[in-house]
Amino acid sequence: QVQLVESGGGLGQAGGSLRLSCAASGTFSRFNRMGWYRQAPGKQRDLVATATYGGSTNYEDSVKGRFTISRDNAKDTVYLQMNSLKPEDTAVYYCNLFVATRDYWGQGTQVTVSS
Repeated sequence: QVQLVESGGGLGQAGGSLRLSCAASGTFSRFNRMGWYRQAPGKQRDLVATATYGGSTNYEDSVKGRFTISRDNAKDTVYLQMNSLKPEDTAVYYCNLFVATRDYWGQGTQVTVSS
Protein backbone atom coordinates (compact mmCIF):
# COMPACT_ATOMS: atom_id res chain seq x y z
CA GLN A 1 0.00 0.00 0.00
CA VAL A 2 0.97 3.63 -0.52
CA GLN A 3 0.32 6.41 1.98
CA LEU A 4 0.65 10.17 1.55
CA VAL A 5 0.65 12.57 4.51
CA GLU A 6 0.46 16.35 4.03
CA SER A 7 1.51 19.04 6.49
CA GLY A 8 2.09 22.78 6.59
CA GLY A 9 -1.38 24.09 5.87
CA GLY A 10 -3.02 26.79 7.90
CA LEU A 11 -3.86 30.47 7.88
CA GLY A 12 -1.85 32.85 5.75
CA GLN A 13 -2.09 36.53 4.92
CA ALA A 14 -2.47 38.00 1.46
CA GLY A 15 1.03 38.64 0.16
CA GLY A 16 2.51 36.20 2.65
CA SER A 17 3.96 32.69 2.36
CA LEU A 18 3.27 29.11 3.36
CA ARG A 19 5.17 25.88 2.71
CA LEU A 20 3.40 22.55 2.29
CA SER A 21 5.07 19.16 2.66
CA CYS A 22 3.97 15.68 1.64
CA ALA A 23 5.76 12.47 2.60
CA ALA A 24 5.06 9.24 0.73
CA SER A 25 5.53 5.81 2.24
CA GLY A 26 5.10 2.27 0.99
CA THR A 27 6.43 0.40 -2.01
CA PHE A 28 6.45 2.09 -5.40
CA SER A 29 8.75 2.82 -8.31
CA ARG A 30 11.09 5.77 -8.07
CA PHE A 31 10.02 6.74 -11.58
CA ASN A 32 6.92 8.59 -10.54
CA ARG A 33 5.23 11.97 -10.60
CA MET A 34 4.23 13.78 -7.42
CA GLY A 35 2.23 16.94 -7.19
CA TRP A 36 -0.37 19.13 -5.59
CA TYR A 37 -4.02 19.64 -6.42
CA ARG A 38 -6.52 21.92 -4.72
CA GLN A 39 -10.27 22.06 -4.26
CA ALA A 40 -12.21 25.14 -3.18
CA PRO A 41 -15.79 24.89 -1.86
CA GLY A 42 -18.20 24.10 -4.68
CA LYS A 43 -15.35 23.61 -7.16
CA GLN A 44 -13.67 20.62 -8.76
CA ARG A 45 -10.23 19.40 -7.79
CA ASP A 46 -7.68 21.13 -10.03
CA LEU A 47 -3.96 20.72 -10.65
CA VAL A 48 -1.61 23.18 -8.96
CA ALA A 49 1.83 21.79 -9.78
CA THR A 50 3.60 18.50 -10.47
CA ALA A 51 7.20 17.29 -10.46
CA THR A 52 8.75 14.13 -11.87
CA TYR A 53 11.59 12.11 -10.39
CA GLY A 54 13.82 13.52 -13.13
CA GLY A 55 13.01 17.12 -12.22
CA SER A 56 10.47 18.19 -14.82
CA THR A 57 7.82 20.53 -13.41
CA ASN A 58 4.42 21.74 -14.50
CA TYR A 59 2.35 24.61 -13.06
CA GLU A 60 -1.18 25.86 -13.39
CA ASP A 61 -1.12 29.33 -14.96
CA SER A 62 -2.47 31.23 -11.95
CA VAL A 63 0.40 30.09 -9.68
CA LYS A 64 3.31 30.52 -12.09
CA GLY A 65 5.90 32.86 -10.62
CA ARG A 66 4.38 32.59 -7.14
CA PHE A 67 4.53 28.88 -6.22
CA THR A 68 7.51 26.55 -6.48
CA ILE A 69 7.31 22.76 -6.36
CA SER A 70 10.32 20.70 -5.34
CA ARG A 71 11.04 17.17 -4.20
CA ASP A 72 13.54 15.24 -2.14
CA ASN A 73 13.76 11.86 -3.82
CA ALA A 74 15.77 10.34 -0.96
CA LYS A 75 12.88 11.10 1.41
CA ASP A 76 10.02 10.51 -1.04
CA THR A 77 8.82 13.97 -0.11
CA VAL A 78 7.40 16.78 -2.22
CA TYR A 79 7.08 20.43 -1.20
CA LEU A 80 5.09 23.41 -2.35
CA GLN A 81 6.51 26.84 -1.51
CA MET A 82 3.64 29.31 -1.78
CA ASN A 83 4.61 32.98 -2.00
CA SER A 84 2.59 36.12 -2.74
CA LEU A 85 -0.54 34.40 -1.46
CA LYS A 86 -3.93 35.57 -2.64
CA PRO A 87 -7.37 34.99 -1.09
CA GLU A 88 -8.28 32.92 -4.16
CA ASP A 89 -5.59 30.41 -3.15
CA THR A 90 -7.88 29.35 -0.29
CA ALA A 91 -8.68 25.65 -0.74
CA VAL A 92 -7.98 22.17 0.53
CA TYR A 93 -4.65 21.10 -0.96
CA TYR A 94 -4.15 17.42 -1.80
CA CYS A 95 -0.88 15.63 -2.37
CA ASN A 96 -0.83 13.27 -5.35
CA LEU A 97 1.42 10.40 -6.40
CA PHE A 98 1.08 8.96 -9.89
CA VAL A 99 2.95 5.74 -10.53
CA ALA A 100 2.41 2.58 -12.55
CA THR A 101 -0.75 4.06 -14.10
CA ARG A 102 -2.39 4.64 -10.70
CA ASP A 103 -3.17 7.75 -8.64
CA TYR A 104 -2.73 7.92 -4.87
CA TRP A 105 -4.02 10.77 -2.71
CA GLY A 106 -3.35 12.31 0.67
CA GLN A 107 -6.11 13.33 3.06
CA GLY A 108 -5.75 17.03 2.27
CA THR A 109 -4.63 20.08 4.22
CA GLN A 110 -6.60 23.31 4.52
CA VAL A 111 -5.03 26.56 3.32
CA THR A 112 -6.89 29.76 4.15
CA VAL A 113 -5.64 33.14 2.96
CA SER A 114 -7.10 36.22 4.60
CA SER A 115 -7.36 39.57 2.85
